[in-house]
Amino acid sequence: MKHATLAAVCALACAALAPAAIAMPINDDFAVDIDLAATSDYRSRGISQTQGDPALQADVMLSHISGLYLGAWTSNVDFGFASKTRQEVDYYAGWAWQMSEQVNLDLGYLRYTYPKESQYNLSEFYAILDVQGFKLAAYYSSDANTQYGKDQDSLYTWVGYHRVLPMEVGLELRYGRVDFKDPSYWSHNGQSRDSYREWEARLTRDFLGLTWRLSYLDTNLSQAECASSYGFDDVCSATVVAAVSKHF
Repeated sequence: MKHATLAAVCALACAALAPAAIAMPINDDFAVDIDLAATSDYRSRGISQTQGDPALQADVMLSHISGLYLGAWTSNVDFGFASKTRQEVDYYAGWAWQMSEQVNLDLGYLRYTYPKESQYNLSEFYAILDVQGFKLAAYYSSDANTQYGKDQDSLYTWVGYHRVLPMEVGLELRYGRVDFKDPSYWSHNGQSRDSYREWEARLTRDFLGLTWRLSYLDTNLSQAECASSYGFDDVCSATVVAAVSKHF
């Protein structure tokens, strides 16, 4: 089993990459954001990238007053078997446009890299529209790797909603679909499909200078379908993930 499909669904946990409202100013035009996080499981698009183990993650982003930004994000990973890579390093650049007080558009490019396993590397273009708390996003790749050992198109789309609840608790909801050009998942009876669905409900709260997160995630992949593509039958199942992060 090749882990290329697993690499193809890695992402920045579906976080919008637009410049944060609070950042460390360099001068009147530039600012830097730094985020450090610890999470009980690194899940990307519903799939565990660490076989259910904890992960340490870091993000550094340089933003310009115009809305342009670029940065790098990293996390430990564990794809199991004979995979040599133990790290994911993502590079991104984009433009965040504040169209109005309630409407934001984020356009960008992502490059996923995996030291010692460069065959997993891939690129994505993304667009995220936020209108009064409702989000619509699309991530497109033309060089996703699969079991077939060749590049193919993939599309990840999701809809989401976020708002602030009483006691300053943040609520984030997401429902997404991952599509590949070729069949990538097989059931016990041999039936195949080229897509799956995933979803997440997340609560966040700032406390003691840290941001605390608690998420419930799941996919509609069966254990057999999960194992057929990722080699393990438990990396796609429902789980609760706890995380804490510090923003500088």
